Amino acid sequence: MTEDYNQFEQLNEEQLPIAEHKLHGWKHILGLYAGEHVAATEFVIGATFVALGATTMDIIWGLLIGNILAILSWTLITSPIAVDTRMSLYTYLNKIAGDSMTKLYNWANVLIFTVISAAMITVSSTAVRFAFDIPAQLNWYPTNAWFVLVVLIVGIIVVFVAMYGFKAVSEFSNICAPWLFVMFSCGALVLMPALAESVLGTTVISGWQDFLTMGDKSIWTGINSEGEPGIGLLEVIGFAWAANTITHFGLIDMALLRYAKKKEYGLATSSGMLFGHFIAWISAGIMGAGTAVLLKKSIVELDPGDVAYYALGLSGFVIVIVAGWTTANANLYRAGLAAQAIFTRYSRKQTTMVVGIVTVIVACFPFVFSQILPLLTYAGLLVVPVGAIVFAEHVIFPRIGLTRYWVSYKKLTHSTPAVSSWGLGLVFGFGLNALNIMSFYYLFIPTWIVTIILYTVLAKKSGADEKYPVEEAKELVRNQEIKRFQKQQALQEKPIQKDRSILTKLLNGIALVSLIVTMILAVITMFWSPDMPTYEANRDTFYTYGFVCTLTYFVSAYLVLVRNKALQKSI
Repeated sequence: MTEDYNQFEQLNEEQLPIAEHKLHGWKHILGLYAGEHVAATEFVIGATFVALGATTMDIIWGLLIGNILAILSWTLITSPIAVDTRMSLYTYLNKIAGDSMTKLYNWANVLIFTVISAAMITVSSTAVRFAFDIPAQLNWYPTNAWFVLVVLIVGIIVVFVAMYGFKAVSEFSNICAPWLFVMFSCGALVLMPALAESVLGTTVISGWQDFLTMGDKSIWTGINSEGEPGIGLLEVIGFAWAANTITHFGLIDMALLRYAKKKEYGLATSSGMLFGHFIAWISAGIMGAGTAVLLKKSIVELDPGDVAYYALGLSGFVIVIVAGWTTANANLYRAGLAAQAIFTRYSRKQTTMVVGIVTVIVACFPFVFSQILPLLTYAGLLVVPVGAIVFAEHVIFPRIGLTRYWVSYKKLTHSTPAVSSWGLGLVFGFGLNALNIMSFYYLFIPTWIVTIILYTVLAKKSGADEKYPVEEAKELVRNQEIKRFQKQQALQEKPIQKDRSILTKLLNGIALVSLIVTMILAVITMFWSPDMPTYEANRDTFYTYGFVCTLTYFVSAYLVLVRNKALQKSI
């Protein structure tokens, strides 16, 4: 590198826009969202919709509409800003609001990701709990010392992996996505005949009308767990849309979408929404209702360990542990990073350990996963004002004659308009909730709009309406220098290649066949079970050979990963 680029060499890569040679196509984005949004939470959320008393058609139309709105939110709000700037939200926020606002935001992230990680540790622990015949934990607090011990053991493993081996887990979680897709689908198929027998008097489902009848009578009945009329279409749409406000309206996913070659690749989030949320939530509801029928219990008495085992056999333990573990690791890693940004004197490993200890303690209390719907919604409401501030600065300011990056141009370390707007936005949003003026699922919309207005007005009074021609010229020159610096870097990087040997192709084929066989076994259980004895035999066959296929898939897929990494190192 030349002397001209010393200033960029000293910076952390995260402080610079993503280089052009590191951008990805739509298939990569599709895979990222497929892996991240098919997780252990789907068992909890799918069953919760049953307990909340939605009707079958409200679930089908509500989840479809709500998840399409979420896809559009990523595509129209998050993706354009991410692709324009090629920055993460943290870097962009520091540029427009200064260090104090960024530290406040990092505190919010520590809180949010700690709670989500704790919920996932608890979910994984329910599978281990079931294996050792420890009673289900149905209160907000733990009622069994052995369950606490299980949580502590699972949690300690998660913390150490987040500290030392997160990259390996991240790579491993990417190969889980195809298997998770198959297993969520299979779980619903395997339990449908048992549900049909309890509702229709036969294990055979002859068409769509039979499915609707089953849904209305035994799954999404319109009556909640307390025997009262449940939530309606608008609430289902609202939650499906609001479940990921932290990432789209809240702009956290700028970190992912800044790698997209085009803004339109925001549509690739559909892999996570239309399967991970739409299909997986419906499948989880069916699995929960089917398990309740088999065990003759209410769905609110079940936890993910119960549901997964009776739907998938031993593979159910794997899906709950793997999905919960990989999701917990990713979020704990994020929490550790946010904490390290606050306590800069300490390393990421040290902050992750401290945050991890708090997370494991919280995970001992089952309310963190049983209340995941409101927790996700309130977490979104907490950060939506920050997304509104960034949206106002990046999208609205240039259109109304205000100056983007004015805080940076004025060399301010503290942005009073940003901090004030965030605080007032929270007061407004949670105030609406306290007054019960509207469904809390939709609170993020007026909160987002009000924060945009507040920030625009306050920023205009503080210097955003001034012109900074000298600073803007320097910014333009700096951005051009960064691009030249990154082009030189690209010449020195190794090209990414995949192992295309016959053995690797064979292993890929074995992995694919394992998934196909698993799905065929589930389809046989669903459609070729004319009576209960035949159904039980088919289900047991699925349990046995489905687990064999699960082991085969993970072994072969992991070997492919290892071989590709070995090839890359040898280049």
